[in-house]
Amino acid sequence: MKTFVADTSIVKKIWSTTDITLFIFAGASAEFALNKEVDWLYFTGKIPGDPIGRLFSTVKYAQYIIFREEKAATSSIDKINSIHGNVEAARGAKISNEGYQDVLYMLIYYSISSFELLERKLSDEEKDEVVSTFARIGHQMHIQDIPSNYKGWKEVYDLQLTRNLQKSSFTEDLFKQYKKHLGAFRYFLLLNVQKLLVSKHVNKLLDLGRPGFIQLLVPFYRQFRKFSLHKQLIFMMVPPKFVNQVKAMGRPA
Repeated sequence: MKTFVADTSIVKKIWSTTDITLFIFAGASAEFALNKEVDWLYFTGKIPGDPIGRLFSTVKYAQYIIFREEKAATSSIDKINSIHGNVEAARGAKISNEGYQDVLYMLIYYSISSFELLERKLSDEEKDEVVSTFARIGHQMHIQDIPSNYKGWKEVYDLQLTRNLQKSSFTEDLFKQYKKHLGAFRYFLLLNVQKLLVSKHVNKLLDLGRPGFIQLLVPFYRQFRKFSLHKQLIFMMVPPKFVNQVKAMGRPA
């Protein structure tokens, strides 16, 4: 049975690896908080009220789309469209096309940067595959003007970083919520992972600073991963009540 994403796609490798997927959302949580349309999160209050729970909900949707057969994946995307439509109707305004693009482009950027941090450099063909896969998802979501290859996407992404990001009261409140729900130690880990992954522009806006000692630990962590000695470290990244969700991330259905 044909799946939405081919079994040979690098995207399946990326999104079936638990720590890589966690790193994707660690990085995206920084950039997301800076987006000029982040006020949409506060209309429903769901992400500020439960940022970690919403992360796992988003992971579940993304993995369902990537790993299920084409018809089921398409139905899942249509459900997301319906949810967004209901929120837009309730607020009486539309999320802009660029707003949707920004979120999709974050997933592309952090999929690539997280994999390259923890595994290896991707080839040009693999980067094109990541972009084209998310472009297919975006087209199904009726998002317009999405580049179909890495080079075209990178040009647009770099432009939109400078145009669509700003530090605001929403940014500051979201980071307060991250700290509240993660606790001091996990929040410290989050900030340091973000330092490793985000672009220079995002780092500057958030004033995250240099990676520091955490960068020195990455080669050791990569060695632990080769012998599957890192699993307990993964569980340390999230509050205990989410451990079962973390375990499920490594075996997407």
